[in-house]
Amino acid sequence: MTGKLVVVGLGPGNADQVTPEALATVQSSEDFFGYIPYLDRLSLGPHQRRHASDNREEISRAEQALRLAAEGGKVCVVSGGDPGVFAMAAAICEAIESGPSEWREIDFSVVPGVTAMLAVAAKAGAPLGHDFCAISLSDNLKPWGIIEKRLIAAAEAGFVMAFYNPVSKARPHQLGTAFDLLRKHLPGSVPVIFGRAAGRADERIRVVPLSEASSDMADMATCIIVGSVETRLISRSGKEPIVYSPRFSKRES
Repeated sequence: MTGKLVVVGLGPGNADQVTPEALATVQSSEDFFGYIPYLDRLSLGPHQRRHASDNREEISRAEQALRLAAEGGKVCVVSGGDPGVFAMAAAICEAIESGPSEWREIDFSVVPGVTAMLAVAAKAGAPLGHDFCAISLSDNLKPWGIIEKRLIAAAEAGFVMAFYNPVSKARPHQLGTAFDLLRKHLPGSVPVIFGRAAGRADERIRVVPLSEASSDMADMATCIIVGSVETRLISRSGKEPIVYSPRFSKRES
């Protein structure tokens, strides 16, 4: 007997930014797997069951969810933001690829959500209005040397960059190292947006030039957007500036 497994994105934290498709999926599911704070955002009925775990247990969580789905369960794996952006959808796919053949027969789908960089960008204006990329600064799953190469390549190619997983207690210095590296390849005037808990009650949005950006301005709840050389600020009297990247690039190769 084969069941169903859906990976759902709950958005950046504001209940208004959870999609109707995600809400419908939650209502029709019976067993829920996820990181404790994400499960806490759900209003479950008496027939629905939580299977909470820590944030570094992605593969174990994926395997448990797949086992239950293979037995006929209606399983929902929840992520913050979008589940396909540095989140659980990839972990589920990895487990399916390396797991028993019956896991490939499960009815598997992914429900998208509003990812952090989109929420932060919306608060600041339109910094992602032209070409951009997203980079996780965590070296838990890839060497730091690869991260540095990608930062340099993105800066030299003129991409706006969104940084996920910028700092943690185990990685307190890497964000500062990243900024130091970017200052060698980008003007100090390039705007950097620090967006913490975008859309939530404790939201903090701050814009500083790259020359002043530092690691103590962020934590793991922060998504950072580093502009390109073409990203602009529109000054407004008594209000925060609007940050945007023009739709048409004037840079020459």
